[in-house]
Amino acid sequence: MSKFLDERYSSLAAYVPGEQPQDKKYIKLNTNESPYPPSPETFAAVNVNETENLRLYPDPDGRVLTKKLADCYGVESENIFLANGSDDILNFAFMAYGANGRKSYFADITYGFYSVFANLHGSDYTVIPLEDDFTIDADKFCGVDGCVFIANPNAPTGLALSLAEIERIISTNPENVVVIDEAYVDFGAESAVSLVKKYDNLLVVQTFSKSRSMAGARLGFAIGNKEIIGDLHKLRYSTNPYNINRITLAAGAACIDSQNYYDDNCKKIINTRAYTTNELEKLGFSVLPSKANFVFAQSDRIDGGELYLKLKEKGVLVRHFTSGRIKNFNRITIGTPEQMAVFIEKTKEILEDK
Repeated sequence: MSKFLDERYSSLAAYVPGEQPQDKKYIKLNTNESPYPPSPETFAAVNVNETENLRLYPDPDGRVLTKKLADCYGVESENIFLANGSDDILNFAFMAYGANGRKSYFADITYGFYSVFANLHGSDYTVIPLEDDFTIDADKFCGVDGCVFIANPNAPTGLALSLAEIERIISTNPENVVVIDEAYVDFGAESAVSLVKKYDNLLVVQTFSKSRSMAGARLGFAIGNKEIIGDLHKLRYSTNPYNINRITLAAGAACIDSQNYYDDNCKKIINTRAYTTNELEKLGFSVLPSKANFVFAQSDRIDGGELYLKLKEKGVLVRHFTSGRIKNFNRITIGTPEQMAVFIEKTKEILEDK
């Protein structure tokens, strides 16, 4: 850190992404990427013509993709906001509704970027602890006096609130924006998009990184009341109006045109998640009932950190968390059936060695 950094940022605890080691080839079950490639239509969209047109700026409004998303989700184009990954949207949301001493609320065990953005923008934030079973008590987010951020399904637990619980939070906070972060919603949870037309304080955030196999393209979108979407556009045009490149816009549009392909992949992941959960439970693990493309598991037979390190030695990466109540847990991304079979076999070997 240089002596020139503004003192406001000197104490920031930055978000730590999942490791991307280059020393050898791993079965990568640590960053919740899809194990399946993009659809053939998505590949075809990244063509020579689009590459040649990289000399031209992209459409700052992403009108083709915006229209396709609006049609897909049953809203108007004015209800759609595109961004460089869903993190971009979360950043803007904290900037717009929780900055400079304004209040925000989120869970203590949830997506790690919430606290980073809150500190970055000077939010007066309140962390609400999860229950003993790691669920979110919706009532604790009702009638608060600031912006609410809820990951649904939650990360890293994979647990999800019902749509009725989400609506209760939205309806009891009419003067505050409620942000529902649905990065993992396509793996079995209920989306809140249907509530956008009913409530003007709801912002639903989604991503192409998980269920649509485009983590490397960096594409996210939000759905909300046109005034809220207008707020986000104002911030985007004040920072980087060309925030999504031409290739990503073309790939995203083709992705929506081949939604059936991605729906089938989600079904595969859900089935493999059930297999993985069952096999871990046979080994004595406690596994939370996930609605995401990962499972969150712990065992009394081995420390979470030790399991993570021994799996890494055997060429399998999972995500280990070192803080508080979850230090014995590992988050395990659901890969292909073949990858998960290897993960289970390596886990068995580690437990037998003990």
